[in-house]
Order: sequence, then structure tokens, then C-alpha cells
Amino acid sequence: MRSESGRVLHLDCFSGIAGNMMLAALLDLGLSRKELEAGLAGLGLEFKLRVKKVSRGALAAKHLEVVVPGAKKKRAAKAKKKPGHTHSHSHEIAEPHIHVHGHHHGHGRAYPKIRRQLERADLAERVKARTLACFEALAIAEGRVHGVSPEEVHFHEVGAVDAIVDITGMAIGLEALGIERVTSSPVALGHGTVYTDHGLLPLPAPATIELLRGVPTVPANVEWETVTPTGAAILRSQVDDFGVMPAMTIDRIGLGAGNDRPGPMPNVLRAVLGEVSPLSSDRIVCLECNLDDFNPEHFDYLMERLFEAGALDVSLQNVQMKKNRPGFLVRVLARPDRRLTLTQLLLTESTTLGVRATDWDRVIVPRETRKISTPFGRIGVKFVTAPDGRIEVSAEYDDCKHAARKHEAPLRDVVRAAEDAAREELA
Repeated sequence: MRSESGRVLHLDCFSGIAGNMMLAALLDLGLSRKELEAGLAGLGLEFKLRVKKVSRGALAAKHLEVVVPGAKKKRAAKAKKKPGHTHSHSHEIAEPHIHVHGHHHGHGRAYPKIRRQLERADLAERVKARTLACFEALAIAEGRVHGVSPEEVHFHEVGAVDAIVDITGMAIGLEALGIERVTSSPVALGHGTVYTDHGLLPLPAPATIELLRGVPTVPANVEWETVTPTGAAILRSQVDDFGVMPAMTIDRIGLGAGNDRPGPMPNVLRAVLGEVSPLSSDRIVCLECNLDDFNPEHFDYLMERLFEAGALDVSLQNVQMKKNRPGFLVRVLARPDRRLTLTQLLLTESTTLGVRATDWDRVIVPRETRKISTPFGRIGVKFVTAPDGRIEVSAEYDDCKHAARKHEAPLRDVVRAAEDAAREELA
């Protein structure tokens, strides 16, 4: 099997990200509005898209608003209740905060209802899978914040329609543009407060910061919301890797605008579409230290901490050290920006008195991990593109182990089912 293309989308989140900014950026990249609206018609929802060219600082960008019947009156009534000292809380009028409750109201939509609606919608399977994954991430995060299960998460009506359209539109755009892999820069976060139905809350909003666990962030140095929960859910569920823009041949650049905000940078999301070759290169840092007085029982904990702190790989080698003492060489591979964090961890969690650091050039083949549906549940499978274009699949061990225990099935059967399902998806 061969990869059809090497299309990569890189999100430059220097001013954050919101659902409508993502969709507007895809339209600016070349997503056909006619194709987008035809795909969204499969949702069976009542709304209109309002797309226009705007200026944000020195940049021209596209701005998208999801217009829901009756939404203006509801938002105007809510705006009168807001205290005057709070900061405006979103990138755009079209994507308000998604308010969540642990009980159901007649005027909103519960997550299970939204999930069923999406499962029944007339959407391409890959579009449906992307959309469901995004909403699942959003519901899990909102549930954790409010202390309820995802099944009890309840979205206000207007916010639910906006989010469904933005997220489904995003999925339609990624498929229509033939994007195989999504990467993102570290995400710029604003500070301040946001007024919601739950009262005054800090920025980033609780659900947003929950979704950004493990995602690299940088301060935006602005007092307004740069990342909405929907934007964070897109990052959580769709981005394969965070860091600098990967090596690629740039094809197109799209800019999606939020509201016009004061700040050091224009309030836009920049999306860069390009082609990658079967082989690409990057630079990593190699950290090493020798240990001859470390309790081997503690290596498991040390390795776990290193991976949690961002290590790409950790290995141990038996070595013979000075005075003929047996010891271990600990080698940690990481991105350059994790150098100091991982060095400090090695110095505090091991008995070493120093850490050697060298920069390495690395040649890598493209790879991505997707969640694949199997009789044992959704399991992560790694898709690796070989230099000759063939795509190899490899089931994620931890996912398979968990599924095997849960279903009391042989591990080899779970692995085989996941890899067979992955090959069928490729075919």
C-alpha cells in the first residue's frame, strides 16, 4: 500500500485558536464554500454561514460567523447581565462559551444527543470520525471541570449549534484538502477573566486548560481569551505533533480571523499547507549520564518522569565504568526546547553529578497515530510511511493491553484485529 500524498497542515497559533478561526483558515486555504455547505447540509441543522474578508493589523484574513436563528436576542439578553469590569471572553461573536451543567434543561443539548445526531448525520465516515473525536474530547474535559460524567455534559442550544458546525466544518475541510497530518506551534494563551453562566472564571477557561494538558503553550501577553474550548478540543483531537513547522514544501497559506483585538500580534490563526517528502529531518538534543550507584529498582520511575516531561525516547545500556565498576548509561532524546527541563530532572531524580548534552540531526519517516474502531473498542494504530511509499501499521501496545484485559481476550487477537482494521481503512 502506498501513501496518496504527503500533505501536512501546520497551525501557527501565535494568537491562539477558536473553532470559527480554524474553519475560516481552511476556507482561505482553498476549501470550497460550496463543498463545505453541501457537507454541512448532512447535519440537518438550521444556520447560515457569514464569511467576509477582514483586516487584522497588517494582515488580510477571512472571518466566519455561524448565524443561528434567534441567537442575537439570546446573546443580547445575556450581555445585559455581564458586569462591566469583565474582559470580553471570546475571539468572535460566532463561538460563545459552551456552558455545561450536570443536569438537563429543555433549552439545550446533552452530549449523548449530539453524539447520536452526528452518528446519524449524512457525513463521510472520516469526517464523522474526526467530528466525534473532537466532541468526545470536549465532553470529557467539560465533565472533569464540572465533576460530572461526559454523558451528563449539557451544551446550551446556541453554543451547541455553533460548535457542531465549526467542528464538522473543520473535519470536512481537512478531508477535502487531502490533509494527512496536522501539526501545531505552541499555543499562545491570554490571561484575565471570563464571564459565564457559572459566574466569573479565570482565563484560560477551565475546560480550555483541561484540554491543553500536555500541549506546549506560551504567554500571549493579552487580557482576553485567545483559545476557546472548541479551539482547544480541535488541538487535542486533531493535532499529531506540536513544535516548529516541519520540513515541507509550502503550497498555500490561509488566515482565519477572530475579533479585532488590541495586542502585540494580529488576532488570526495562520494555517500553512505543504507537502512533505517520504523522508524529513529535524534536530534533537541527546542527554546522557553514567550511573554506578543508582538503585536499578528506581529506573522505572525515572523513565516515567522523563517521558512525562517530554522525552522522545529513553534508553539504558550496561557499561563498565572507572575502577571496573558495572554501571548504566542513561540516554534521553528530546526536542531542543526540553533540554533544561530534562537535565534538571536527571540531576534531581538520579544520582548523577552532571549531564552531557549534544545536538543531533535526525532523519525520520512520516508517521501518525490514529484511533481505529475494532470489536475491542477504539485502539491507537501507528501508520508509518516507508521511504518507498509503502504504509506499515503497528498497533499501540498500551491500548491493546488495556483492551485485552477489559475484554478478557488474548493480546495477540486484539493486536491482529487493530492492524487488520487499519489495513482495511487504508484500502
